[in-house]
Formats: sequence, structure tokens, C-alpha cells
Amino acid sequence: MFVPALTETQRGEIGTVDIPDGISLHGLLDYESLISAEELDFDELLDRARRELRAFDGPVDAIIAHWDFPTSVIVPVLAHEFGLPAPTLESVLKNEHKYWSRVLQREVVPECVPKFCAFDPFDDNALDSIDIPFPFWVKPIKSHSSQLGFEVPDADVFAAAVQQIREEIGRIADPFDQALARVEVSGDIRMAGGRTCLAEEIVTGTQAAPEGSMFRGDYHVHGVFDMRRDAEERSFTHLDYPARTVPPDVQQRMIDVTERYLRHTGFDNGCFNSEFMWDGETGKLWLIEVNTRISQSHSDLFAKVDGSSNHLVAIDVALGIPPRMPHRKGEFAVAAQCLVPRYEDGFVTRVPNEEKIAALRNRFPGTVVKIDVEVGEKLSEMPNQDAYRYKLATLYIGAPGADQLEQRYHDAIAALPFEFEEVH
Repeated sequence: MFVPALTETQRGEIGTVDIPDGISLHGLLDYESLISAEELDFDELLDRARRELRAFDGPVDAIIAHWDFPTSVIVPVLAHEFGLPAPTLESVLKNEHKYWSRVLQREVVPECVPKFCAFDPFDDNALDSIDIPFPFWVKPIKSHSSQLGFEVPDADVFAAAVQQIREEIGRIADPFDQALARVEVSGDIRMAGGRTCLAEEIVTGTQAAPEGSMFRGDYHVHGVFDMRRDAEERSFTHLDYPARTVPPDVQQRMIDVTERYLRHTGFDNGCFNSEFMWDGETGKLWLIEVNTRISQSHSDLFAKVDGSSNHLVAIDVALGIPPRMPHRKGEFAVAAQCLVPRYEDGFVTRVPNEEKIAALRNRFPGTVVKIDVEVGEKLSEMPNQDAYRYKLATLYIGAPGADQLEQRYHDAIAALPFEFEEVH
């Protein structure tokens, strides 16, 4: 069983899973090549992965994608070549391509789709082609997380956002165009290549995320998460499991909408997670996006609450086995992934040491602390950051109840000191 860009954290999470006898775990390519590289060449990475698999002295029984592009698209290509279960390349690209995905959503779940339109960020008159009133969001049709995503309240901010997009869009856009060249695409989608952007109506509400699988046409959701946003309503800071801010009937609507859309794209034999926004005052439900893989952010939380990482489902599907997932068999009643954010730039001068982290883990057993910055780093120069805040650390916390979970988060923040030197 091969996992591209396999990390030690993933190895640990997969260690919570009952892997079938005779199956061993192997990495494929490396994190630096697939995730953190300054430049990405899709065809070259695909060839390297192909050669690595063919040189392996043994059978290739499963290939599993846990990362965003290019991994998410390389895996279905390789799986097809090796005769393994996986979604089709076309169904994955329909979800990865934000404009193509919105067009398909509008065809089958139009009541959940915000206003949107594509535009060329290299067109000096691009703003004239956008028929959505300020404020709106802009983002490339393919990017990582919230990178190059901007809230645009006026023409000046639009101009500044477009300038940054022009400078940085090529890193993902160019290899994404290499992937798009492998499928037949209709004219308007073909014209909206990787260097195209999307403008979207801003929607507000309570955010939640179902996760599940499609296996030989059988659709199943194994968990729903709260996605709690920061005070500015721009970026999420908490993932809470199980979801409790959205009523059960609304969660079911999210699950049903996801199924209708995924079946419309032809997606099968893969995992997914979808994101929604629910307006509690009007009852309006908005579909934000659908990702064709399990969420790694959910993995430790599933293990804490249900007793197994969601890797179990991904492994089963990739091996051609009906997916299994325990329910509420874990050590904790609730769990959360919490980000430690900073909203101003700066040079990192101090991070929590191992002694501080160990003390926190002793205080709250099961807590996982991942420090995301190093002393000497300038926050604005770190890769894979969104446009509105910097991520200093990621915490995974379990608790017997929601109130205790919230208190443990605040106690953890206070116990983990970071210091910075201002940027002049």
C-alpha cells in the first residue's frame, strides 16, 4: 500500500487502523517534491512515481491520496495504470477545477450555489467582466487551501489582489494545466485554464463539513464536523467533532446535496469531504466546495472520538474492500483541531520547547501539538499560508464535553509561548 508524501504523523495515524494481513505501508515520492517544492512539474512527478512503483519488488495493491494537488490527481492516473480501485481522473478534476465544479453544481444543486463568474487576472479590464457587486471573493480556479484567496470590497483591493495573483498563480496553475490536458473538456471549461480566476458572492453563516466515501456506487458519510471561523469570519480556527452547531436535519441536507453532486460528476471508489455554510436565520444552505479525499485534519479527531483514524475508510476503498468505520468507540466524547494564529507579520524569536509541550500533554492526555514555525522565520515568507493570518501551531485536543474542550484550548494557548520581532 503506497501513500504519496507519507509523513511520520500519517504513519502514526495509520497505526490506529486495522490493516489487512499481508499489506505493508510504503511512501511514494517525498513531501518536499509533492508539497513544499518551489516549482511543480506534473508530468515529471507522475513519471517519477510511475518509475518508483515499477521498480518496487512486490505487488502494488493500493495507492492512496491524502494531499491536495498534485497528489490528488497523480493517484487516480497511477491507480488506473495499475488496475486499482480509484475515482476516474475526470471526476477528480471536475472537483479540483473550481469553475468546472461550480458549473456542475449549478446543474444539479442550483439552490446551494452562490453567484460566480470566471475572469482572466491578466486582463487589465478584468473587473469589467465581473457582474457580482462588491464585496466578493476572488481565487484561482486551483490553489492550495486559502492561498491567493481575497475578500474584495472595492476596485483598489481588487487591483492589489490581482497583482499578487499574477505573481504567484503559476506555481499551481501550470502543472494543473498539464493534468487538465489529459481529459476531454468542453470549450468554456477548456478556456478557463489554470491561470483563470473565480469571483464569487460572499456567503455567511455556520460552517460544517461532512466526510464520507463512495464505494461501488454505495454512498456513505462517517462524520460531520463544525468549522468554526475567526472573529473576522475569514478563516477557520477550529474543527470540532462531532458537529453540534448545525441541527441534525441541516446536516442531513448537507449529506444529501453532496451525494447528488458527486453522482452528477461520476465520482466513485473514493473518499470525499465537503464544506457548507448554513444561514440559520433564512435556512439557506450554501455549498462551498467538495474535496475528493479524506481530510487529514479530521484524522486524529476521528481516532479520539470513534477509535480509529479515517485512514481506515481510505485504505478499505483503495483495497477494494467495503469501507468500515467504528462509531463512538474512542477515548473522548468530543475533539477539536485548533489553530494558533497570528495576524501580523514578524520574525519568530521564540517557540514552545519540548518541556512546555510535554507539560501540556501531561496536563491534558491525548493532546497533540504540532509547531508550524521555527525561530528565525519571517511569517510572510512561509509557504502554504492563507491571505489573512499565519499559522503558528496546530493542536489536537480531546475532552469529555464541549465546555471542557473549549477551556482546554484556551489553557493550551496560554501554556505555549511564542515571541516575535516586528518587521520594520
